[in-house]
Amino acid sequence: MVMGPRFRGDDSEFVATAMANNPLQDITGTILLAGAGKMGGAMLTGWLAGGLDPRRVAVIDPHIAPEISALAAKGVVLNPDVTTAGTIDTLVVAVKPQLFREAGAKLKPFVSDKTSVVSIMAGTTIASLQEVCGGAVVRAMPNTPAAIGRGITVAVAANNVSPAQRAVADALLRATGSVEWVDDEALMDAVTAVSGSGPAYVFLLAEELARAGVEAGLPEALAMRLARETVAGSGELLHRSELPSSTLRQNVTSPGGTTAAALGVLMGEPGLRDLMIRAIAAATKRSKELAK
Repeated sequence: MVMGPRFRGDDSEFVATAMANNPLQDITGTILLAGAGKMGGAMLTGWLAGGLDPRRVAVIDPHIAPEISALAAKGVVLNPDVTTAGTIDTLVVAVKPQLFREAGAKLKPFVSDKTSVVSIMAGTTIASLQEVCGGAVVRAMPNTPAAIGRGITVAVAANNVSPAQRAVADALLRATGSVEWVDDEALMDAVTAVSGSGPAYVFLLAEELARAGVEAGLPEALAMRLARETVAGSGELLHRSELPSSTLRQNVTSPGGTTAAALGVLMGEPGLRDLMIRAIAAATKRSKELAK
């Protein structure tokens, strides 16, 4: 008999523990954020909520959103020039990858040999970042759940990144969720395919689950709500449970029941496994192409 789901400590306990040991509060250098769009803005919000001193943050963006502008009252410096920015300890690059060559040339004057450059741009290699910006480079790939503090980021550091620089990068990235470090930059293409693009696959699942419900006779509004809440709730159960996803799936599946009938289609040949392998392979290939 399969045991019921075992749960991690509740989120309030986790947050309290994390805040009590939050290295963001210990950062003494100046952080320059280049690009305060959706992902950059989410990171900035996470930093300040996590205890980073706003006076240690400067933001460069040609189109500052009102909510970012409002942070100036708390001490965040907006669009400084090289003469007023002072020494930049960490530059976080969150611009669109296609704009990097142009933006990077403007950012290079802020970077010294002692500056850590943390990039969250998809498909932009460490070598490209070193060429355009210089500094000690950390390449990272977050995903959109970072906007609600539930992202997952994978990072890889260049050889000249010091332990102290890596610790600061880890603290900044961890403000929006979990962080995993790898030693091989070549893995970043598959990371992009799995977690970077992964939220879109989950949203597509909700979309198609609702569409199938309508085909089965449900009113559209009800089908959409059922699909949305089922995907969201299942994701939260997966987050809170210590059991592997395969066990959670088996716990829902009674032999000869309705779930088993549906899984017979999804896990058949060809099934979801083959389709997902092809999808991840296509995204990985495209990531490699964008890096050229």
